[in-house]
Amino acid sequence: MNIGKPRKLGKKIDEIEEGDSLSLTESIEDSQLLLYLGLTNDANPLYIQHDYTQKTEYQRPIVPSVMLMGIITSAISKHLPGPGSHVVNFSVNFIEPVFHYETLTFDFEVIKVDKMKDVVTISVEAINTQEDRVLDAVVMVQPPKIVEEGEENEQ
Repeated sequence: MNIGKPRKLGKKIDEIEEGDSLSLTESIEDSQLLLYLGLTNDANPLYIQHDYTQKTEYQRPIVPSVMLMGIITSAISKHLPGPGSHVVNFSVNFIEPVFHYETLTFDFEVIKVDKMKDVVTISVEAINTQEDRVLDAVVMVQPPKIVEEGEENEQ
C-alpha cells in the first residue's frame, strides 16, 4: 500500500464510452473463503460444512454471494473505471450457485455514460467453466473526479 504517495487514477467520465469492456477470470480458493468468513464472522454452514450441505439441494459448500459482489467491486476499483471510482448502486441476480474451487469469467461492459449525473452504468455477467451463467449485475459507478479548490462545499 502506497499511503501518501500519489497513485494513478482510473478513467474520468470524459474518458469512458459506452461499449468499453473488461473480462477477467477468477478462481475461488480456500484462502479467499477463509479470509472472507473470518473477516465477517459468518459461520453459515452452507459455506463451509460438507456434512450439512450434503443434506441440501446444493450437495456441497457454496461461495457466499457477497464474496462474488466483492470480486466485481474490486475489478471496478482496479480497472473499469479504476482507482478513485465509487460504486453508488449495485443490483445483482444470483442465477446459479457457485461452488468452492470454481473458476468464473466476469464480463464487464459500460452500457451508459451519464455526464450530467457523473455516473456510468456497467453490466456484468459471470459464467463458470461449464458456460453456465451464474450471475448478472448492473453497477452504477462514479468515476474518479478531483474536486477543485473551493468546489468541495458546493455539493
